[in-house]
This record gives sequence, structure tokens and C-alpha cells, in this order.
Amino acid sequence: MLLLMPPDWQCHTEAQEISRAQNEIAVVPDFHKRILFSDEAHFWLNGYVNKQNCRIWSEANPQVYVETPLHPEKLTVWCTLWAGAIIGPYFFKNDEGHNVTVNGDRCRAMITNFFIPELNNHEVQELLFQQDGATCHTARATIDLLKGTFGDRLISRFGPVNWPPRSCDLTPLDYFLWGYVKSLVYADKPQTRDHLEDNIRFVIADIRPQMLEKVIENWSSRLDYIRASRGSPMPEIIFKM
Repeated sequence: MLLLMPPDWQCHTEAQEISRAQNEIAVVPDFHKRILFSDEAHFWLNGYVNKQNCRIWSEANPQVYVETPLHPEKLTVWCTLWAGAIIGPYFFKNDEGHNVTVNGDRCRAMITNFFIPELNNHEVQELLFQQDGATCHTARATIDLLKGTFGDRLISRFGPVNWPPRSCDLTPLDYFLWGYVKSLVYADKPQTRDHLEDNIRFVIADIRPQMLEKVIENWSSRLDYIRASRGSPMPEIIFKM
């Protein structure tokens, strides 16, 4: 399978930041294979209404109107992946099963009740954990919670190793996982949240470690391209999977 990567535009300071961060964590053996990359994504439920199933019989105009939401329903999904496996998906929703906004409290609840227990089920040590600069991720309470597990192996804004800001498409979730999953989960046109959620779980569970290893190798090559570009537009990159 071929993945066509869109051009990346990286500023000079960001290229320096990436190089500095890589130098800081390069002391860890096979560091690129030992980073837990994390991110959230929205999956929209794009259903449709069959108008042939909606008929009104009346001698007078009944002045009927139908309220519809401004946007279709969505699921907010969190995952973390490394060269060995994927932890997730985790769905941010309330007790009624409705999607909720990710805030600091919900992020910390996910880390405490889902992520850390799942991580403990894997026989791995000395993994580094990466997250972007979203406010819910970088609140002081969240950073303290993550430091309690990862110590100086936390790659994050306000963490021991900084993650470059505005780093579009720099994590495997951005340039691989979310696009790959979305290309498959809508094939049977899910009409309910539960159906869409089941599809997301199935597609992610079906991703094999061999594919993840190749994705991480591509990530390491991607860093080399970014550092070499030093602020210039990067060419399109085709990665073989």
C-alpha cells in the first residue's frame, strides 16, 4: 500500500526545536521505537434522511417543520501508538453515550482509568510519552499526573522534553492512523453512533504490529526531511507500507 504524504511547511525555528528534542531523547536505545504518540480525532456520523419515508396527507398545509441538528453527531476518539501496539480507542462520552468535549478533568480521568491500566497490561519499560499542546493536555494537574508515570520521559509542552508547537502532521496518528481508519470505517455507511464506534474498534484492532513498525520507521525518516528542509517547503513523500 502507498501513502501519499502532503507537503509539510516547517519554520526554521521548529526544525531547530525538532532537532534539539531528538538529541535530548536519542540517548534512549531505539528511541524512535519507544515513543508513545497520542492524539484525538473527531469521527462524524454522516447519515442521511430518506425523504420517501416522510409523507404528510392533509387538505390544508399543516405548517409542519422538522428540527435537525446544525452538525451531524460525532465521536471524539483518543489513541496512543508505538512500534509495538496501539492502546485505544477511547471514546469521550457521557453516561448517556453522547459525545463530550475533552477538558482537563476528562483527560485526567481517561489517563487514570483507561490509559495507565491498559499500559500496565503491556510488558514494556522505559517508554516515552508524547502529546501535543492542547490545553487539556498541558494543564498543570495533567502534566503532574503524567510525570508520575513517565518522569523525565514526557514529551510535551511544559514537560521535560518540549514538543514543537504548530507541528502539523508530525505524529504517526496525524499522517497515518486517523486517515487510514477514516478510509475504512464509513464503507458500510454507519447510521448510529454505536455502529460507527464498533467500526472504529474493529479497524484499529485489525492493525498489525508489522504495519506499526513500518509507520515508525517512516516517522524517523520524516524527521530527517524536516531537519534538512530548514524552513523550505518539503517535497511530497511517498511511504511504502
